Amino acid sequence: MSSFTGPRIGLARRHPWSTLAGSPPRVEREVQGAGMSARENSAEGPVRTASGDGMPRAVTHAERPEDAARDLRAGLGETALELVVVFCAPSYDRHALADALAAEFGMVPVIGCTTAGEIGPGGYTTNALVAVGFPSEDFCIVTALVDHVDRFEIADSTAIARSLLSRRDRALASRPVPLGEDARSFAMLLIDGLSMSEETVVSALHNALIDIPLFGASAGDDLHFERTFVLHEGAFHPNAAVVTLFTTTRPFTVFRTQHFVSSDRKMVVTGADPQHRIVHEINAEPAGREYARLVGLEGEPLTPMIFASHPVVVRVGGQYHVRSIQKVNDDESLTFFCAIDEGIVLTVAEGVDPVANFDGLIEGIEAEVGAPDLILGCDCILRRLEMEQRQLNAVMSDRLARHRVVGFCAYGEQVNGMHVNQTFTGVAIGGR
Repeated sequence: MSSFTGPRIGLARRHPWSTLAGSPPRVEREVQGAGMSARENSAEGPVRTASGDGMPRAVTHAERPEDAARDLRAGLGETALELVVVFCAPSYDRHALADALAAEFGMVPVIGCTTAGEIGPGGYTTNALVAVGFPSEDFCIVTALVDHVDRFEIADSTAIARSLLSRRDRALASRPVPLGEDARSFAMLLIDGLSMSEETVVSALHNALIDIPLFGASAGDDLHFERTFVLHEGAFHPNAAVVTLFTTTRPFTVFRTQHFVSSDRKMVVTGADPQHRIVHEINAEPAGREYARLVGLEGEPLTPMIFASHPVVVRVGGQYHVRSIQKVNDDESLTFFCAIDEGIVLTVAEGVDPVANFDGLIEGIEAEVGAPDLILGCDCILRRLEMEQRQLNAVMSDRLARHRVVGFCAYGEQVNGMHVNQTFTGVAIGGR
């Protein structure tokens, strides 16, 4: 199941909160030929880079933050960059890494988050630092840090959207070479994956940004479920989010896909703690025990692999969305990655071929933007666990590398106003 959100509205000057007046003059630009270069990486840390039509990407396994930052700087090449987005394994010393990235990239803003696994130019990887650069020639980008997301209120989204749009408009107006009247915007949200605030934040931001498509994901910490962080202005922040507004003349499409369909096995949440996303009872029985019975694993220990293979879905707005289970607790309650409440009807999901599903996604992307120069992707950690369980890791890594995907494995994904699980979301960016 795949869906797309195309760039429907153009520049935010047509947004009611935009300050930009008139249309910038059209500027013809030379189109450089597409290409890809690669330097193989290894566990010792050398960097692998790839550049498709000016969209540089890099990955390093260097353990020392200074070496890792130096590798990324070298790997992204000499292209003038508007922004660098990094995804880092939680094993890195965050303070040292933030300092090293700031020293290497200087005036170029660097944002990012911690992960539950990374996607580099060669596909799935671990214990790595991955980066993608956005060339100044093609992009105008502004960012905002949202502190204390656990106290986020809907009214906050209005101020954030107004600030982003105003700063974006000023940045566009001050460019020495205008982007052109065909420029359009999309937004990305990176958020603390343990804040339990994703639903409120993404819904409010989507409403405030109106027709600007939005995607994003929740930071991870390699399934430790202790602390996750976002990176902004030289520091890693807990209990925070980074909102980024991209404007470009390149074609793009925001997408989501999942490889699950509903079955006829239903369950009703009869006891829950919505604030902490905990379900105590399903069908008036202990939640873990009843879930195991419904998926045919009664008496078996419930592990992340089982949750990855047997998710549940909820019907919202005529579509089914995955509500993934994070863990089983000592009292047989279940903690979810998404909002949950009493009275919700959940359906046990059945999987379809994930590789065929991904191939269908790529066909849809190519129909919208052509062969992408970059897919910035957010892949649920439970999808990756399922790929490993089904021995599809190598096959999927090949697909990811072939279609220029970089990104990370997340504790949840966002698309427009929805916080979802066990999906692959992101933005696909075409050539000039």
